[in-house]
Amino acid sequence: MRLPENDPSSNQSPEAEPHSQAKPSPNKGSVRGLAIAIRIVPPLLILAIGWFGYVTLSIEPEETKRAKGKPRPIKTQVVELIAQNYETKIITQGNVRPHDQITLNSEVTGKVVRISANFEDGAFFNKGEILVELDTADFEAAVANAEAQVARNTSGYALEKAESDQARTNWEKLSPDLNEDPDPLVLRLPQLKQAEANVKSANAQLGRALRDLERARIRAPFDGRVRQRVVGLGQAIRTNSPLGTIFASDYAEVRLPISGEDLPLLDLPERVGDPPVEVVLRDTLNLANETVWKAQIIRTEGTLDARSLELFAIAKVDDPFGIKSGKSPLRIGQPVTASVSGKILQNVMALPRLGVKRINQIYIVDPKDLTLHNRTIEAVWADEHNVLIRDPQIPDGSLLATTKLSYAPEGATVEILPDLDPESLAKTSQRDPKAGKPEKSIGKGGGKKSGGI
Repeated sequence: MRLPENDPSSNQSPEAEPHSQAKPSPNKGSVRGLAIAIRIVPPLLILAIGWFGYVTLSIEPEETKRAKGKPRPIKTQVVELIAQNYETKIITQGNVRPHDQITLNSEVTGKVVRISANFEDGAFFNKGEILVELDTADFEAAVANAEAQVARNTSGYALEKAESDQARTNWEKLSPDLNEDPDPLVLRLPQLKQAEANVKSANAQLGRALRDLERARIRAPFDGRVRQRVVGLGQAIRTNSPLGTIFASDYAEVRLPISGEDLPLLDLPERVGDPPVEVVLRDTLNLANETVWKAQIIRTEGTLDARSLELFAIAKVDDPFGIKSGKSPLRIGQPVTASVSGKILQNVMALPRLGVKRINQIYIVDPKDLTLHNRTIEAVWADEHNVLIRDPQIPDGSLLATTKLSYAPEGATVEILPDLDPESLAKTSQRDPKAGKPEKSIGKGGGKKSGGI
């Protein structure tokens, strides 16, 4: 009898059958839905919060709305503009220089035996004063020899003159024909001329010896001052050896550059006899020095500088070292600031530089309704303190804003600030240490102002 084959499936236990035939659990779907919700809800929540914040912040506060309705006026200080005549002052700078400076040389050869106390660096001397003296022994000997030669030649000439006269007397006595002229050799005329020439030559040699003796004493050619001495006592020098550098002290010169835009305002002297132009000089190195020196522009160089295209005017300063006046001296090489009076500009408005913005922009305040208006200007001329204009669109009495404005819309309302008094400002700062610093004002102590400025 054949046994039936074992079926693997039949050997499975009854406990394994439920697992192999199990169905999905109903809780698994709810877990999956919860996971999806967790992924979607946070982004939606974030978007909702962001939208709520945007809507909330986009709503303008009531205070801001009310502020737009009443804009705050722009606070500024002003100056009144009135057309008037303006005297121009051209400010320029230059260095003091001597008008006559030379190198003192020796005209003869010799040994230095004496140097004047006034021939030291910076010392003053007078015209004709002996500054350096050489050994004169050789020169005195040369003078003695020249004098002896003159005496010999003079004696020889007298002898030849006597012999010539005697020869003429003899000719007149012995000649049968009185109308016949004697031969020059008979009258010894050639010998007489040679003797006369010898006398002239000896006198010339004597004059040269005397001049060399005088040149052994080197004298000052003018009143002046020593810039540098280069010779020493006991030094042997040759002809044309430099002894030092000296310059005249009667007056000095200042070379002043004049720009092309300032030239029309000045009537500079061009020819001999033209009237000079007055100049006031001040010390540039020491601004605390209140000394002023009067000067005059006496000529110009006549050509423009190749690099700067400026014309250089030469100003003359009398008694620069204060020898006669007793003023503080001007040093050679000292820089000075020169103020030159120019022509008067007619019917111009002077704008303080504090009120000019971006070179050619200003803010005008209408005095009637106190509104701000921007204007572009074209300067006629400008100096250190003011810019001069002629503008028919700016009537007399207009107000120029001088306070630095960071925001200045056209037509804005303006509140005019009074000029600040430094003393009252200091008292206010002492009472309230937390008070802020006020803006700068030109006040009444500023530069030149036009009209009521």
